[in-house]
Amino acid sequence: MGCGASIAIETQVTRVTAMKAAVLIQRWYRRYMARLEMRRRYTWNIFQSIEYAGEQDQLQASLQDRKYCEMSVKYLISQLLEPVIDPWLDREACYDSIHVPESYVGPRLSFPLSVSDTNALLSAFKEQQTLHARYVLQLLYETKKLLKQMPNIIHLSTSYTKEITICGDLHGRLDDLLLIFYKNGLPSAETPYVFNGDFVDRGKKSIEVVILLFAYLLLYPDYMHLNRGNHEDHIMNLRYGFTKEVMQKYKANGCEILQLFQDVFSFLPIATVIDGKVLIVHGGISDQTDLDFLSVIDRHKVKSALRLPRRSLEQLDIGRSNKQMKRMRSTDTSRSHSKNQRTPNMRRRCSRLSQQDSFASMSSSSSSSSSSSSSLCSPHPPLCFSPHPCPSSPNMPHNINILQVPFLDSATSIPPPLPPQNEQEWKQIVDILWSDPKTQEGCSPNTFRGGGCYFGPDVTRRLLLQHGLQLIIRSHECKQEGYELCHSGQVITIFSASNYYEEGSNRGAYIKLGRELVPRFYQYQVSRSTRKLTLTQRVRAAEGSALRALKEKVFAHRSDLIAGFQKCDQNNTGRVTVSEWAQVLGSVLKLDLPWRTLCSHLAHLAPDGCVDYQSCFEDMGARIQLPQVTPNLAETLFRYRTDIEIIFNIIDKDHSGLISIEEFRHTWRLFSAHLGVDITNGAIDDLARSIDFNKDGSIDFTEFLEAFRVVHKLDNKDQPLKTSGE
Repeated sequence: MGCGASIAIETQVTRVTAMKAAVLIQRWYRRYMARLEMRRRYTWNIFQSIEYAGEQDQLQASLQDRKYCEMSVKYLISQLLEPVIDPWLDREACYDSIHVPESYVGPRLSFPLSVSDTNALLSAFKEQQTLHARYVLQLLYETKKLLKQMPNIIHLSTSYTKEITICGDLHGRLDDLLLIFYKNGLPSAETPYVFNGDFVDRGKKSIEVVILLFAYLLLYPDYMHLNRGNHEDHIMNLRYGFTKEVMQKYKANGCEILQLFQDVFSFLPIATVIDGKVLIVHGGISDQTDLDFLSVIDRHKVKSALRLPRRSLEQLDIGRSNKQMKRMRSTDTSRSHSKNQRTPNMRRRCSRLSQQDSFASMSSSSSSSSSSSSSLCSPHPPLCFSPHPCPSSPNMPHNINILQVPFLDSATSIPPPLPPQNEQEWKQIVDILWSDPKTQEGCSPNTFRGGGCYFGPDVTRRLLLQHGLQLIIRSHECKQEGYELCHSGQVITIFSASNYYEEGSNRGAYIKLGRELVPRFYQYQVSRSTRKLTLTQRVRAAEGSALRALKEKVFAHRSDLIAGFQKCDQNNTGRVTVSEWAQVLGSVLKLDLPWRTLCSHLAHLAPDGCVDYQSCFEDMGARIQLPQVTPNLAETLFRYRTDIEIIFNIIDKDHSGLISIEEFRHTWRLFSAHLGVDITNGAIDDLARSIDFNKDGSIDFTEFLEAFRVVHKLDNKDQPLKTSGE
């Protein structure tokens, strides 16, 4: 009997020990997963903050504050703002004169398109083939003719089909588009689609994505529907890659293709309504959104949502140089009228030459370096705005009398006049393309992006009630699961580009709507490697990429950060408290991030808990060492690499990628005047010679930009970035 009692006691002890072990394991696992989720969230926060923030206000602010900068700078920047569409591109001659050689092995399209043509395009793009420029121009020409006939708001009905598929941003991800077609079926009468904008930019296959979408639009105009996104915009394309991609793939006819793309993008519908109940727009709405007004505006007049209507600028009477530029335009106009009897090709050449001549007359540089890619843009008065302080988040107080004007990734604010008709149209389209939902009530300027509005649940309810709707589907924001519901399920965000920030960073998704109008979500992830990785490995890879991007941002603002740290470090110890360190990072970088949590990843902590602020920069440096011709030159170039590239792309009219020392000097003179950097021609020559690696008198601009890319000295591709707790 005693033995039985002993065994029972031992069994009970064993059970208690096992329970304690299980509880400990459960607690450890929960803590581990909580830390992993925290890392995943701040990684996402870093990616999104850097994407939206850009270099806030720098391009526009520098233009505003320099009333006496060189006229050539004003001329140059003005060319970024408004395109000129050659009338020659409205005729079949735009593609008839282009010969397709017998050696061309890609698809040969015949119009009107057939299923065999779209199948040939699919097969060719899967095999990394490029469609010939003649067919690209013809496809764009036919697409433009079709889009001209379409209303601003497309109305669809589920009574004619079983389900309608809605897709979000693709951003040049051809693999995502092909996967959607594989999983859901090719566009047809049985499988109608709505693609909700942002087909291009960022990805490497934008031209293939948009060609496929346009081809299916021509093949099935009743079952393939395309909304315009904020990246269907020639100014956005300059910065985010589509312009560069087109010029690289179509060197001979790239300018004509880009011009036609600009026009086609402006004719894309801006909204779709299903069964009178579901509104589909790219960005969102505002408290001023009026669907009845949007349905009757001339949408094609808004070539760029980043461009204020001309009449608005003239009414504001901003910029002291407007009269001078108007006189210059009148001179150019008189020249063009005197030559209007020439052929289209001759007119385009003469137009370029006349603009180059006027540009050369304003510049002290030689004529070879003063030409610009006028085939994309035309000279107009520069934008000179009066900056106003803007809130940095939707929670901050805002000035309701501020009109947000996005330029690239920056925001500029001007006090609005009583809006004329064309400005009302522009503002309505900006709100549709750029706005984001927020959890707070009301409507406020979207200063995080620099354009559009933050709209709250009350704004959503009011618009739905006003127009008899029940749901808004929008895109415009990357979501980790590919979709997200907000405003009590009345607003759905759908995003279709998987791995948007980094391999494994997010899923893509699409929505299917049937006659009951209940959305069903389908998720996917294009991946060749992440399936083999554990959750921890995927989070670690994305975290490492985000931290590298953040360190580059820190390095590009080194001088401002050190100045801020030194104000806190009165005794020159080289150390500040974690609170001071976080405050300086937040105030300089203007990123809403958990800086205290990130401190151990970005800097070294001393035994007393203080931060060695110089350690923020010690594992980063320039790819090559360049002469310090002026204080903080390298840092300035790191910060504004993209802006230099935009300026260079305008000057490099033949898009060869090579520039002479003279062209380099001219590029840098424009850029330095634009940013107020004082540098002599001799110093520029020294800089140019130092990166003329083969000493042939020309500079490979790609190598120049690579020279100003931040290098992470401690990176090891075989090992992920070490993080705390591992």
